[in-house]
Amino acid sequence: MAEFAVVIPARFASERLPGKPLRAIGGRPLVQHVWQRAKESDAAEVVIATDDRRVADAADAFGATVCMTSAEHQSGTDRIAEAADLLEWPDARIVVNLQGDEPLMPAVLINQCALLLNDASADLSTLASPLASADDWKNPHVVKVIVDANRDAIYFSRAAIPFSRSVDTDELAWTTALHHHGIYGYRCAVLRRLVAESPTDLERCERLEQLRALSLGMTIKVGVPESRPGPGVDTEADLAEVAKLIG
Repeated sequence: MAEFAVVIPARFASERLPGKPLRAIGGRPLVQHVWQRAKESDAAEVVIATDDRRVADAADAFGATVCMTSAEHQSGTDRIAEAADLLEWPDARIVVNLQGDEPLMPAVLINQCALLLNDASADLSTLASPLASADDWKNPHVVKVIVDANRDAIYFSRAAIPFSRSVDTDELAWTTALHHHGIYGYRCAVLRRLVAESPTDLERCERLEQLRALSLGMTIKVGVPESRPGPGVDTEADLAEVAKLIG
């Protein structure tokens, strides 16, 4: 496997869960759990990219490498791109974007996401698992992806895709779609191109930044992990659920 780095974007001012990176799970901040998953992977370097001194101080305390970035960024991708520039990473370097609210992302899946970029046709990589139920297919909080025969993404949506023309094909539809996980891999050249472009119409409609890549004609390789990662943390209820799972 080619050498890769992991960057964890950690924004303090989360809309749904303020102060999210520092919310405690098992006596340790959420971002520390995410960092530990990354450190368990084969990454040559793990960096926490943040705009808040409180997050940086906490990360320093548990021994993480920190990169201070602008508070003006609208997405984790923008934050990671600034970190890559500040760290002077070359265009060919592979970076895995491990979102700062994924404390149950196994290290093997981080490796898998990076490994997908061994395919020279792939601009980006990500992971997605079979949907657990028809309810998840209909749930707008579950991001779905549909792929082609090469496991390249065709489209991502919060809607129930593919659309079922009748109840007779509902099961076919929800078993065709995949549940997208919040992890991405890209080379720095692709990362820099993405952030240089304005949000596209599809991205603005769905509020899914990966649609910018598809709109620009980029190829997103989708890997299906052998086991699905645990839940991420977006709300107080998620935090309580993850705390029970971590113990």
